[in-house]
Amino acid sequence: MAVTAVSATLAGLSFLVLGESHMIYELRDTLYADLDAQGASQVHIVGACGASAIDWVKPKTVDCGAEKKGKEVAKVSGPGTQTQPIGQLIAQDKPDVVLVIIGDTMGSYDSPAFPKAWAWQGVTSLTKAIASTKTTCVWVGPAYGKAGGKYNKLDDRVERASKFLSGNVAPCVYIDSLKFAKPGEWRTFDGQHFTPDGYAAWSKAIVGQLGQLPQVQALRAK
Repeated sequence: MAVTAVSATLAGLSFLVLGESHMIYELRDTLYADLDAQGASQVHIVGACGASAIDWVKPKTVDCGAEKKGKEVAKVSGPGTQTQPIGQLIAQDKPDVVLVIIGDTMGSYDSPAFPKAWAWQGVTSLTKAIASTKTTCVWVGPAYGKAGGKYNKLDDRVERASKFLSGNVAPCVYIDSLKFAKPGEWRTFDGQHFTPDGYAAWSKAIVGQLGQLPQVQALRAK
């Protein structure tokens, strides 16, 4: 009996992924594997600990980072790591899609008040820089962690960050990670960073959503 091949939802598309400290952990390699399994032609993942949106427009030195290009073994770096300007990264890679996974660094979870002016300036600076290259952009918001913990990631503060991002990342398409799992459903080891099972679930949810986006489907149709 013949086996019918399932069409890869991202066949032939190339991706540049910008991320936070989650990329130091299992999300990086899991995300690469899931994108590759759906037919992505090229995947370049760059992560920087503590980097918010503006830090990919104006380079900043951070405490750690990670970079993975295709099948190459990821390079993880420590203090002295510097973010790279998004325009430079796009010029080098010429990706079909820029996938931004930035949420926790914009969340200001320790603060009772959300710094809207600061967040708006950073987010719009990054989205405008991406839009100027006419590259399709998808922005993934934060997922629920464990309420409290080292980073004080309270559920309502994650929700306020997600709500802000969803209304301000255009022309990037927003993917709401809060819809993927209930509060506390994905285990963490510090309240914010997930255990391998959590990262595996988050990655599969992100990639599954990507394949359903009309903007991504339109790129495949070209």
